[in-house]
Amino acid sequence: MGAPRKLVLGAFLQTPSQHTAGWRHPRADAEASLDIDAQIAFARTAERGLFHAIFIADTLPFPMVLDPEVLSFSSRVVDFEPMTLLSALSVATKHIGLVATLSTTYFEPYAVARQFASLDHLSKGRAGWNVVTSSNGAEALNHSRDRHPEHSRRYEQAIEFVDIVKGLWDSWDDDAFVFDKASGRFFLPAHLNVLNHVSERYRVRGPLPVARPPQGYPVIVQAGSSDAGRAAAAGFADVVFTAQSDLAGAVDFYTDMKSRAAAVGRNPDHLLILPGVTPVVAPTRAEAEKKYRELQELIHPVAGMAMLSAAAGTDLSGFSPEDRLPPLPETNGDKTRQALLVEHAQKTGKSIRELYRWLASGYNTVVGTPADIADQFEEWLDSRAADGFNVRFSSLPNDLDDFVELVIPELQRRGLFHRAYEGTTLRESLGLPRPQSRYES
Repeated sequence: MGAPRKLVLGAFLQTPSQHTAGWRHPRADAEASLDIDAQIAFARTAERGLFHAIFIADTLPFPMVLDPEVLSFSSRVVDFEPMTLLSALSVATKHIGLVATLSTTYFEPYAVARQFASLDHLSKGRAGWNVVTSSNGAEALNHSRDRHPEHSRRYEQAIEFVDIVKGLWDSWDDDAFVFDKASGRFFLPAHLNVLNHVSERYRVRGPLPVARPPQGYPVIVQAGSSDAGRAAAAGFADVVFTAQSDLAGAVDFYTDMKSRAAAVGRNPDHLLILPGVTPVVAPTRAEAEKKYRELQELIHPVAGMAMLSAAAGTDLSGFSPEDRLPPLPETNGDKTRQALLVEHAQKTGKSIRELYRWLASGYNTVVGTPADIADQFEEWLDSRAADGFNVRFSSLPNDLDDFVELVIPELQRRGLFHRAYEGTTLRESLGLPRPQSRYES
């Protein structure tokens, strides 16, 4: 019998808050998005809590139709570029993984490969790449395009893009650099590998001007749950972020992803499934419920409606908050997010106001004591619904502080979470193997 399974936990550090109104909370740091000292403090708190990694999401915050009046009620309009931020955090932390989002639709493989290889070296093996195809069509407008590419084409491109990036990470064998002062030989020429990738979409010669990353490949994360997203993740991802909000749906997703990984010849244990969860925790249930109610009351209706419209893929501002969700047109954006919204609306019959309040706190919000939070984590882990969680915080630093002080000790007491970092790299911490170079015999 093997050792008991332990949770993998990622800290989703969206500043100043994950919750639409979280920045308005009295304990929140509303200015954190533009304060590197605040973000270093968040990362160090997550590291003190022994989170395996911090995750920095990135998307163009502005919708297709720019309405400054509507946007003025949103905090999602400014933030640091994620690779720049994680480079700073790499020297302010020692153990925690550093995961950033970069899009395969609006970046070039060579640049992405170089950035993540550099971050892996800067952090001594703690980098991770969240592969996205971009769900916000407005990103096209800042990249010399009139419209967003079709969903299926974006995933076809992503699969090729990731393969090119991994090929570039293999530009140098692990023992290529000898730094031999006596002979004058800096590297061994036979240990340099030139990719020479040529297709209809990309022409990338290589090699990369960065040594092979300490992890071989930085940890690759994928977050799309559509059929195309699942197929892509089964082929190349080490970690999958997902948004299931009920146990049965999470078990189905977990089983499907593990089966897909096995079907393409991978070890299913090397594909970690981390659903998103938003804990609202306090010493007593009454305190936690009061905390949650107060947060929900801070949602401005304009911000709530704009957020719901983004998830729906269509403008809902003409409807009353008391109306039910109307039939939605098919989106070319985030199909998974839209599907989850429609499913929840149909299942619960919630009004538009109730839906944006539900959406504001995250698809899977758990309100209660440290024991309540741990109970759900343990149930999902034991039910094979998750290998861990991508933990979202309604506002920072307060909810992160509360989780580290209240929930982490309870998880450790139950033997569900580690008491020290295991290994020096993110891959080692996650129990993932170091990939072999494609050029190794």
